[in-house]
Amino acid sequence: MLLKENEQRVVNVCQELVKVKSYSGEEEQVVERLKDIFNDLGFDNFHVDEYGNIVGCIKGNKPGKKILFDAHIDTVEVSDNSKWAVDPFGGEIIDGKIYGRGTSDMKGALSAMLCGVSNFAKRANKEFEGELYVAGVVHEECFEGVASRKINERVKPDYVVIGEASECNLKIGQRGRAEIVIETYGKAAHSANPQKGINAVYKASKLIDKIRNMEMNYDEELGQGILELVDIKSSPYPGASVVPDYCRITYDRRLLVSETKEEVLKPVLDLIEEMKNEDPEFNARAFYARGEEKCYTGEEISDERFFPAWKYSREDDFVKKCYSSLEEIGLNPIITYYSFCTNGSHYAGEAGIKTIGFGPSRENLAHTIDEYIEINELIKAAKGYEGICKALLKY
Repeated sequence: MLLKENEQRVVNVCQELVKVKSYSGEEEQVVERLKDIFNDLGFDNFHVDEYGNIVGCIKGNKPGKKILFDAHIDTVEVSDNSKWAVDPFGGEIIDGKIYGRGTSDMKGALSAMLCGVSNFAKRANKEFEGELYVAGVVHEECFEGVASRKINERVKPDYVVIGEASECNLKIGQRGRAEIVIETYGKAAHSANPQKGINAVYKASKLIDKIRNMEMNYDEELGQGILELVDIKSSPYPGASVVPDYCRITYDRRLLVSETKEEVLKPVLDLIEEMKNEDPEFNARAFYARGEEKCYTGEEISDERFFPAWKYSREDDFVKKCYSSLEEIGLNPIITYYSFCTNGSHYAGEAGIKTIGFGPSRENLAHTIDEYIEINELIKAAKGYEGICKALLKY
């Protein structure tokens, strides 16, 4: 059991973090607050990288494996404070819940990680083999896993624990995510004489119909691959009396394990070539959307929006160890999979690092008005993170 003072500490840390606004690209103030928290909780050191990620470390007295606990510190914005029944940056406690932007997504998890890791190190008197890291990651809401690459380069962890909401269940995989853009090109004309133009939207609509009939791969655990149209724009806009000569369509592609960039895009490119052969006036191209975000440090993050899926087996040794440890402390987790994309896309999907997900709260509370986290969930998560340390490090 956590001592009462430890229970109160994780609540206090969560409240402190929630009170600091940290939208994507504006995380500097919460990083400054985390420096104090790392020192207060007995971390040996911390480091802030070029992107502004902050990573604290506690080293055991003997060499061994490295565990990285990953939590993003950016949040989505609060568009209208007046729609909230509470101050979104007040960290108020009402009926056993802490309210505020980022409580569930995911400053609550970060607070539990900080306290759980600190508690483990103190209980063990640092007589364990290995190193413990807790990362506050920037720009996750924009780029799942991209900022985490810098952390991986420096830490080189053997295991990663993603703290995204799981109701304190054990997550061992997720579908990935990609954004595919298709552009069709036509010829502008006055809409009173449409026969003199080529309507790019009509051309796009035929391609859209074909894409809807494409077969997606299926994974027994992760489910169906998805290719869903989420946005469409034509030009010129507004287009009064003009036949549009350009159309841009954006698709959300939910990825399965081992699907590569080339494999995912190829069926779309093949359809475009097929339609070009059928219709000499058809002209289009497809590519991955590219995102560009500026960090508070002044550095820029830029990459294609392709974030791989990942999956481990419940029979993997490290999964069984973590499950048993969580069970021993009375959490009785369910082993399941995330339904959304996380920083695990880099650690497990790109780098092949052994990764699990474990975090407090429910995923449907993320990004909501009057977002909250239950204090009982925070306390369970802190216990759980301590248990994961015990499972994966010898002491």
